[in-house]
Amino acid sequence: MGECIRVVLADDHCLVRAGLRSLLAAFDGVEVVGEADDGGAAIARVGECLPDVLLIDIAMKDMNGLVATAEVHRRQPAVRVVVLSMHADAEYVLQALQAGAVGYLIKDAAPVELELALRAVMRGENWLSPSVSRQVVDGYLARVSGNPPPADALTPRQSEILCHIAAGHGAKEIAFDLGISAKTVESHRAQIMERLGIHDVAGLTRYAIRNGLVSAAE
Repeated sequence: MGECIRVVLADDHCLVRAGLRSLLAAFDGVEVVGEADDGGAAIARVGECLPDVLLIDIAMKDMNGLVATAEVHRRQPAVRVVVLSMHADAEYVLQALQAGAVGYLIKDAAPVELELALRAVMRGENWLSPSVSRQVVDGYLARVSGNPPPADALTPRQSEILCHIAAGHGAKEIAFDLGISAKTVESHRAQIMERLGIHDVAGLTRYAIRNGLVSAAE
């Protein structure tokens, strides 16, 4: 058996983390060295523990897993990030890979797939769940291969609101933080989507990451 694979878990559901921790403990040479319940905590825990692998969910409070993945990749490029998600569509997979993830697992995957994924990324390989069609991903890449709108396509206020959206904040939370009404936030979001030609939050998050608009919490 080789060296121990040190893993940090990041998921905002305590029971999910407990289940993953128990599962990983059953794998030979795998050790959970830290846990986090949101993206910001995941970044901090990786900095403290310097694990081999960060296993992270996408949908989490305060800061989502995609933003955290991008920041971990920037700060600790040697850490292999494996995204664990309920979403199998190519949009999310591509966002995760662009953010720096080297693996993408669907939450209904068999336990053995998690072990295979960990060992694959430790060998320097990428891992995508078999249920995520590579052809779908390739097709999506082909559709978006054109140049995206430049970062300055948005006004300063729109960029500010986009940063909040990419961090997973809802309209009411954004309105409170910026001292404006939720209706104004919704209006700005509609204008952002129209200007960028992106009509879902997942796509907006990818755009924000690609253009460096998202600032992760220290």
